[in-house]
Amino acid sequence: MLPWLLIFSSLGGLRVWSDSSWDKTQAKQTSEGLQYLFGNISQLLEKGKLVTPPRLSTDVSTVVSRKEWGAEAVGCSAQLTTPVDVLVIHHIPGLECHDRTVCSQRLRELWGHHVHNNSGCDVAYNFLVGDDGRVYEGVGWNIQGVHTQGYNNISLGFAFFGTKKGHSPRPVALSAMEGLISYAVQKGHLSSRYVQPLLVKAENCLVPRQKGSPKKACPSVVPRSAWGARQTHCPRMNLPAKYVIIIHTAGRTCNVSDECCVLARDIQSFHLDRLKLCDIGYNFLVGQDGVIYEGVGWNVQGSRTPGYDDIALAIAFMGTFTGTPPNAAALEAAQDLIQCAVVERYLTPNYLLVGHSDVTNTLSPGQALYNIISTWPHFKH
Repeated sequence: MLPWLLIFSSLGGLRVWSDSSWDKTQAKQTSEGLQYLFGNISQLLEKGKLVTPPRLSTDVSTVVSRKEWGAEAVGCSAQLTTPVDVLVIHHIPGLECHDRTVCSQRLRELWGHHVHNNSGCDVAYNFLVGDDGRVYEGVGWNIQGVHTQGYNNISLGFAFFGTKKGHSPRPVALSAMEGLISYAVQKGHLSSRYVQPLLVKAENCLVPRQKGSPKKACPSVVPRSAWGARQTHCPRMNLPAKYVIIIHTAGRTCNVSDECCVLARDIQSFHLDRLKLCDIGYNFLVGQDGVIYEGVGWNVQGSRTPGYDDIALAIAFMGTFTGTPPNAAALEAAQDLIQCAVVERYLTPNYLLVGHSDVTNTLSPGQALYNIISTWPHFKH
C-alpha cells in the first residue's frame, strides 16, 4: 500500500536514476547538509501522522505568486488530479538568495534555464521555498510539474532554493516548507496518508552550467546486442562528423525499456526488409524513457540523409512529434549525447545542428520537435 510517499531528492533534477537504493559508498558521499535537511523534514512525521503547524494552514498570503516574482504565463498544460499520493522534495544548490528581490531574480534565472536550456514547458516544480522563508508559486496545484521522471503525474514537486552551495536550508525555510506541506494536506491537494520516507538519488541538472565547469559524463547507451539488432555491414563514417541531424522515426513511440527495444528491432526490420537499407538508418535513437539506443553507432554511416550520411550524426527520436514534442527526459538525453560526441571527438566542436527537413524533403522531425531544436546551440536553418 502506497497512499502517501515522501521522496527526498539530493540535488533536484528532471530525471531520477532508476536505482533508488544507496550502497555504502554512495551513502558516504551524501552531504552533511542533505542529512541535516532529511532529519529536519523527517520531524514532520510523528507516529504515522503529519504534524500540522499553523503556518499556511488557513492563510496563503505569504505565497509569492508567479506574477509577483516575474514569471510568464504557465507554459505547461498537463493537468494534475488531486489529491496526489506522492510528495517529492528537491534541493537546488547554487542559487543563493536571502530576500524576496534576489530570490525572485534567481527564480527567473531558474525558469529560463528550465525552459531554454532543458526545453521544458515551465519551471519544473509546483512550488518552491526560498532561503528567505517565503513560498514561491511554480506551476501551481493543478498542473503537472516536470521534476521527477515517473512521478510527475502522481505527485507534487516542492523545491528548496536559495541556499549557499554545500549548505542546508535555513530554519525559516524549513518552517515554510513544513507549513506548505500542512496546507497541501488540509486543502486536499495532498493525501494525508503516507508511508515512511524514501531517499531517492537524483541528478543535478537544474543548476546552469558555468564556464569552466567539469563536463558531464557521457550518457549510458543501450548497445545493439541488448535490443537484439541483426548483424549488418554499412560504410564507415568520416570522423569527426560536421553535422548533427535531428530526426523523428514517425509512427509509435515508447516509454519503457522493453517497448523501446521492440521498437528499435521493428524499425531496423522495416529499414532492412522494406526500404532495403544496409541497416537501421540512424546512428542513435532516443526513447521517451530518456534512454539512448545505439543504432549504427559512432563509426558507421546512417542512411536517412543522402549527401550527409558520411559526415553527419543522425539522432532519431522514436515517435511522431508534429504536435507534441518529446518529453524533457528524452530531450535532455539527446543534448547529453551531442555534448558527449564533442568531448569524445566524434563531432567537431564547431558542428552545425539541423532538422531532417532542412536537408531533405520530409516532415521529420515534426514541427513541435523542430521548434525546440531551433533553440539549441549550433542550430543552423
